[in-house]
Amino acid sequence: MTSRIAGIGIYVPETVVTNHDLAKIVDTNDQWITERTGIRERRISTGEGTRHLAAKAAARALENAGVKPEELDLIILGTSTPDRNFPGDACYVQAMLRAKNAAAFDISAACSGFIFAMNIVEGFFKAGIYKTALIIGSETISKVVDWSDRSTCVLFGDGAGAAVLKASDSGVMDMLMGSDGTKGDALQCESRTMGNFLIGKKPVSGFMTMDGQEVFRFAVKKVPESVDILLKRNGLSGKDIRYYVLHQANERIIEAVARRLKEPIEKFPMTIGKYGNTSTASIPLLLDDMLKKDMLAPGDKIIISGFGAGMTWGAVLMEW
Repeated sequence: MTSRIAGIGIYVPETVVTNHDLAKIVDTNDQWITERTGIRERRISTGEGTRHLAAKAAARALENAGVKPEELDLIILGTSTPDRNFPGDACYVQAMLRAKNAAAFDISAACSGFIFAMNIVEGFFKAGIYKTALIIGSETISKVVDWSDRSTCVLFGDGAGAAVLKASDSGVMDMLMGSDGTKGDALQCESRTMGNFLIGKKPVSGFMTMDGQEVFRFAVKKVPESVDILLKRNGLSGKDIRYYVLHQANERIIEAVARRLKEPIEKFPMTIGKYGNTSTASIPLLLDDMLKKDMLAPGDKIIISGFGAGMTWGAVLMEW
């Protein structure tokens, strides 16, 4: 028994922020951003929280899958920007959907979160514990971005994507995930600093910081390695793969991965241009775009790969 994607749903905030808009608040311009990242615009929330975006994406995924909320056994929400320290945003989604039979919890694996959630669900399905699950990637990264730092503020956007997974005889063929905590400082965001009456300080929240070159080196090494492992373990080659569905971090990273794999860039669909880096939401946002363009057919083999803070990485080989 394995898992298959029965339906995808997405939701993004209405407000579009273009590169020209950002040029009004930091020292940058459209050409500088586009040439270095491939990003032209992104969505930014002006009120909706991570849990609100997640609930709307989840409702659409259920509708597209033809699954009723009460049929869900499990809800996993991957996010780096939850609305509250507790309870988990997944519990809010459960309440909004009225998925009364589902266990619900959050996970934090940054941009790899959607892949990690798929791995967790696969384990439950193989063990025969659950049969129907909802996984969500949802972010309001705009609240942890330093809008005076042009090296990071131009990269990220808000959004949510969800997938309904059902136990099946076909779908996921193989998967992997990994972590390297020694590189954790390369991409991080302080939650709340230590502060109490004993030390005479109040806690404060931090902003995201990133070593862009280190993240680039990490991604262009780990993604091809992950792909090669999955292909070799399953007796496949690149010719058997219809598409590589990568986390949408940066167009340059995706192009570098394609070169290392010696695969045509046409096998690497992108939505980075219109959404920016939406962290855990980027993979379901991309899958939704591919489905709307009729890019996926039954029997197509794809590899989904995510990478991000931690540092973390993961990949899934599946037959659509």
